[in-house]
Amino acid sequence: MNFELPSDLEAYIEKLDSFIRKDILPLQNSHDNVRFFDHRREPSRTQWDNGVLPAREWENLLGQARGMADRAGFYRFPLPKLYHMASNPVYGGGVSLANDLQNEHSVVGNFPDFLMLYHWGNKQQKADLIPLRLRGEFRMTFGLIEIHHGSDATHMDTMATACTLSGGTPGYRITGNKKWQTGAHSATHMLIFARTSGKAGNPTGITAFIVPREMPGIRFQSFEYTLNMPTDHATVILEDVQVPATAMLGPLDNGLAIAQTFTHENRIRQAASSCGAAKFCIDRSVAYARERIVFGKPVSPNQAIQWSLVELSTQAEMLRLLILRTATEMDALQQRFGRGTSSTLGQLAPWVAIEKRLGHKISMCNYYANRLVTQAADNAIQVHGGNGYSRHQPFEHIWRHFRRYRITEGSEEVQMRKVAGYLFGYKDTGLETGDTRSGKQTKL
Repeated sequence: MNFELPSDLEAYIEKLDSFIRKDILPLQNSHDNVRFFDHRREPSRTQWDNGVLPAREWENLLGQARGMADRAGFYRFPLPKLYHMASNPVYGGGVSLANDLQNEHSVVGNFPDFLMLYHWGNKQQKADLIPLRLRGEFRMTFGLIEIHHGSDATHMDTMATACTLSGGTPGYRITGNKKWQTGAHSATHMLIFARTSGKAGNPTGITAFIVPREMPGIRFQSFEYTLNMPTDHATVILEDVQVPATAMLGPLDNGLAIAQTFTHENRIRQAASSCGAAKFCIDRSVAYARERIVFGKPVSPNQAIQWSLVELSTQAEMLRLLILRTATEMDALQQRFGRGTSSTLGQLAPWVAIEKRLGHKISMCNYYANRLVTQAADNAIQVHGGNGYSRHQPFEHIWRHFRRYRITEGSEEVQMRKVAGYLFGYKDTGLETGDTRSGKQTKL
């Protein structure tokens, strides 16, 4: 197996770093924009007198950086080539405004909503909504979690009932609730998952609907205070919200496959982000231990400092390899199955294959990465002592941000349960392997 990055990707990363150094970081340091990144970051980012929503100046700055990255040809890197912009000569490098934790902002974009439109949208939805998404004029929340239901999504309370709207248009009436609707304060639409048939607990019978944010019957009950402020996580009540049948995204009664498009892509991406942040904390701790003088000598020779960093560094290296392998296998399955056909079965094929064959590996990557980064951030605080506890260092912010992912990307308990399912036979991958002891074929 070749562990080297392809030369064209290495060259791309060098251009991206140059762009960040020469364009993004000067923007961060111009005027008083740095207030959003130094010890003043939380007060500067938050509208304390307006429901603790993100400050407009803060979000405008993020939008400006994304626009610069898009014009330079970097922002759309994860998208199919059809939707790339022509790449100009480029420059840059760094962190902070280039990649901020709190808003999941990055000069290389994260597009889970785009992927759902691209893979599941009908021809009209793609033609209308994808161009708006790329211009930032279409922004969609992800409405799976509810007030009373999180990981148990198949027991959701939200119901959609077929009806006839005014003028004889076929439609649905949606009633229920959604919680933790990230980005709801600035969204134009919400992707609402609702039960359209079947009983609670049945994975089929759930359908996804693209619902405009300002539809009658939608009420924002609250925005939730969290460990990491400001908040953009809304609790939404839906009371007889009427949408046309054309608002349906993907096949009727098979909406959870759309959710898997989001969760598989997002979990492996989040695992990579957590692994990178863990390595940042480790590297900064090693550098500080070398330069910190206590009792007349550096603290780095002390085994109490070394051993925890040795363990964390070893875990980060092993995790990185697992993430790379899993992501490579995900790509291979997508290429093998493609988009299938226009039939429901064909559309489901890549996501069913990824869930069936790689779901446990994706869960391994994600739960372990999110646990590791919180351990690495906590250790960095300890190694840095009082300076680590200070907001002048980034470690408390890293800990507060990544602590959420042990819950929000599918709790680590649920993900460990999925891994256990493969280990103990509750689930199978559909692959066959020879059992040399019995001479039988065993499903993995």
